[in-house]
Amino acid sequence: MRMSTFILKRLSYTVFVLFGLSILIFIIARVLPGDPARLALGPRAPDWAVQNLRQQLHLNEPLYIQYFYWVRDAASGSLGESLVTRRDVFTDVQEFLPATLELITLSALLVVALAIPIGMVAGRRANSWFDNLVRVLSYIGVAVPAFVVAIIFLLVFGFMLHIPIIGRLSPNIIAPPTVTGFITIDSLISGNMAAFFDAAVHLILPALALALGPIAQEARITRSSVVENLNKDYILSTVSHGVPERLLTLKYLLRPSLIPTISVMGLDISSLIANAFLVELIYNWPGISRYGINAMLRKDLNAIVAVVMIAGIIFAIANIVVDLIVAYLDPRIRYVEKAA
Repeated sequence: MRMSTFILKRLSYTVFVLFGLSILIFIIARVLPGDPARLALGPRAPDWAVQNLRQQLHLNEPLYIQYFYWVRDAASGSLGESLVTRRDVFTDVQEFLPATLELITLSALLVVALAIPIGMVAGRRANSWFDNLVRVLSYIGVAVPAFVVAIIFLLVFGFMLHIPIIGRLSPNIIAPPTVTGFITIDSLISGNMAAFFDAAVHLILPALALALGPIAQEARITRSSVVENLNKDYILSTVSHGVPERLLTLKYLLRPSLIPTISVMGLDISSLIANAFLVELIYNWPGISRYGINAMLRKDLNAIVAVVMIAGIIFAIANIVVDLIVAYLDPRIRYVEKAA
């Protein structure tokens, strides 16, 4: 199967999945207990004002009519008005999404840069002191939630060492002009090195808190896959022919050992946006995950749908990327799909 056909097939699946997700989250958001109009206006608002807002939001209409209005507005580039911020939800997404993307991007880079090398070294030196240490630490990393690590970092670095780590920038630092929404990149573009180093200090701890769990899990998977592949006939035959260890690891062992790791890594990285809300609350990080939790607590319907759809799109993109990488690492997958 050609790679272009493979990609188009995955994209077609994604469209149906996102369409189903939009229907599901739209219905769930509206059947939750509570009156969105009353929550938005407050308990002292007169009934006529609440009824007017309900009519504006089409809450008195059947669900399929409400969904039609939402799809129509979304197709025109509007995600509706937020009941909390009183702005178009698209404007809120533009403001809060870059902060979360910057956070999870660094977390993903840490996962890729640390998990695979650690797992490879541990697998190549199975039952050594390094392998035993990696296995113990990986169990701890998987068991301890990200928000617990975030609180420990906050206590140690924030309160004991007095390092400014709350928010995205220190109050005395001038924020760079917004270009990408990533403060670190925008600081480099504008040449504001003070803002860059300050933003990096604020970014590294919440990103590391999010990344430690996936790093531990992917390191374990890589280590197990390497140990399993080392005992296969083609590796034993390669070793018997005197192939150097470095060539053996990089050319013959790494590629098949990465397939299970990449599969799980894609899901872990895409789930970072869902796992980031507690970390963002702890570090007062103005991201989309924190915005989404506040929307759920206040039953901000349009904001809830928008945040969940963004998470769904990120999951879908991650799955497509993982499928492409795995298909590249193991061409048999493309051949099986062609035969099917």
